[in-house]
Amino acid sequence: MASAPDPTHGTLSTLTQHEVDDLHDAAGDLLADAVVLRRTLHEWPELGNHLPRTREAVLSALEGLPLDITLHQTTSGVAALLEGGRPGPTVLLRGDMDALPMPEDTGLEYASRVEQCMHACGHDTHTAMLVGAARLLSARRSDLAGRVLFMFQPGEEGHHGARYMLDEGMLDLPDFSDGSPSPVTSAFALHITSSLPSGWLGTRPGPVMASSDEVRIVVTGAGGHASEPHRTRDPIPVACEIVQALQTMVTRRIDVFDPTVVTIARITAGTTYNVIPETAEIVGTIRAVSERTRARVHDGVRRVAEGIAAAHEVSVDVQLVHGYPVTVNDVPAARRALDVARATVAGRGRVAELPNPIMGAEDFSYVLQRLPGVMMFLGGTPADRDPATAAPNHSNRVTFDEPAMATGIATYAALALDRLRV
Repeated sequence: MASAPDPTHGTLSTLTQHEVDDLHDAAGDLLADAVVLRRTLHEWPELGNHLPRTREAVLSALEGLPLDITLHQTTSGVAALLEGGRPGPTVLLRGDMDALPMPEDTGLEYASRVEQCMHACGHDTHTAMLVGAARLLSARRSDLAGRVLFMFQPGEEGHHGARYMLDEGMLDLPDFSDGSPSPVTSAFALHITSSLPSGWLGTRPGPVMASSDEVRIVVTGAGGHASEPHRTRDPIPVACEIVQALQTMVTRRIDVFDPTVVTIARITAGTTYNVIPETAEIVGTIRAVSERTRARVHDGVRRVAEGIAAAHEVSVDVQLVHGYPVTVNDVPAARRALDVARATVAGRGRVAELPNPIMGAEDFSYVLQRLPGVMMFLGGTPADRDPATAAPNHSNRVTFDEPAMATGIATYAALALDRLRV
């Protein structure tokens, strides 16, 4: 049966050309300050859910704006609420703040000063862009029929920061100042990427990023002298057989049109050349773009590991640790966001509807489980680099084109203004 037409699909932004030009000009004016903040954060990155230096930098940058600020207790999260000129719903805009535990080898003059810590995923740009959007929208409060909730979030890199902020009641907001309800009705996030040209925007309706789970398998046999394997139960060839069988399982048991990735990233066993160890450990990740496939892969990993272990008379312990769920864009909201981008921010020639989900994962997925919304990607490849060969996000050599942040600031603002027209 045919579905009902989507009333938002094909509907261009409600912003006038004058307002569009004004957004671009304002974002351009804010770029210099955004670059200063971004470089400060880049020089002094922090990890996980507790980012005291980063939080203070954000609060300092927001000082003087008409925002109701809530400091979260379980993390360094900051929620800043802007009330518009008239009652209406609340739109959430998210920027993540944490870095990665890795070295930086970019050679930038503002490279990280913190050993084994780098903003290699661009969260420093996200934070700076969201501050810029807060400044831009604060100057246009009278144009908002509703409120904007700016979510400055720690702990995206595997620490579930968004979930902590939600659990602490971030969405449980008071009514509008006149007493009318103002629930959070939509949510948007930007993620910079070196796989799109600078200033481009991309997203897709439906699943846009994968789930991310951890698999740990410990094979336990019986150790002994390496010259007498027949007197042992060697766990190493069993571990190797399990790894190979998992790849076969993916290609033969999982629908290619509902894909998964199973990557074994580490095998650990033994201490020296002439000792067969008692145990071997396998560690890896599982990615999927549907909960159905996610569950099938979990079942398959356990079945394969236990079956192979039994065949070789060794024991096996399989631990599957659930990480982030699938990031699923609301279909009407994603189509609307693409239309807004084409009409107001990037132009029709610089907006891409992504054909497939990305197998990376995001804890913005927790927000999108609660609210209809969109994760969008902002191109940040420097002009002298080819997106196909540029150092990718999470590389120790990745760099991002800072002028792209003006597009990001304007995009955040346009998505909010489009939803909260007076």
